[in-house]
Amino acid sequence: MAISKALIASVLLSLVVFHLVEAELTVNSSKGTGYPKPTIDCGGACQARCRLSSRPNLCHRACGTCCARCSCVPPGTAGNTEVCPCYANMTTHHGRRKCP
Repeated sequence: MAISKALIASVLLSLVVFHLVEAELTVNSSKGTGYPKPTIDCGGACQARCRLSSRPNLCHRACGTCCARCSCVPPGTAGNTEVCPCYANMTTHHGRRKCP
């Protein structure tokens, strides 16, 4: 009887220790690399991106949203989306490209 109580206690203790170690690993892995995300001047980048747009207000609004989420804006006034895949892959609810 004493052996079974000791066995149950040791199993419970090992499960608690295992759970604590797993929680610590989860917390440490979610911290990332510790380096801050590079900041970008979204206003300036979107101003350059939208300067030839026929609908500049719409372009600036969409570009600003995409820049805030992706922290990048492709160079030039159109195209070059391979430079920023996040920017290129963002779509609207209707499946059209969101970012100008």
